Amino acid sequence: MVIKKSRAVEQTTMAWRRKLFVLAAALQTGCGIIFAIDVFNERTEFTTQTLLELVAVIALSIGATLSISQYRALLRRNSKVQRELDAASGAFQDVIEQYFKMWGLTEAECDVALLSIKGVSIADIAVMRNTRQGTIKAQNSAIYRKAGISSRAELLAVMVEELIEGLEVKSPITRH
Repeated sequence: MVIKKSRAVEQTTMAWRRKLFVLAAALQTGCGIIFAIDVFNERTEFTTQTLLELVAVIALSIGATLSISQYRALLRRNSKVQRELDAASGAFQDVIEQYFKMWGLTEAECDVALLSIKGVSIADIAVMRNTRQGTIKAQNSAIYRKAGISSRAELLAVMVEELIEGLEVKSPITRH
């Protein structure tokens, strides 16, 4: 539930950022148009000021084009990273579900184990599940027994180990 809320807040923030960027781009474009009209109106009396305004129009156009180009590239990159994060989250969820099934956990034990992996306290799990702390402790004991472990830390370690199994460990730098 907390993850869904934070994702909703993140999406709202991103929407506001996009709106602000579009507003800034519109302002740049509007200023560029005003400068261009001014330069066009002064085409018969070409002065140093007209030349500076022409340079400003060109620079503003280049700046706006580069800004929009970079913003679009950032949006593409952000989408790619979000897809990769979603895939990794899905992979972690699949690993968790496979272990829960392999251990033969009940639905209630699966909920308690997942909340434990997320770091929720026993007291908070009891409140969330509308039960007593003793019940949660008993369910934790059953989870640990079925999984062949003895603590919440080991439960998390089993899940993480599966995901990082193929990662290469770099040797530490030695100092002389």
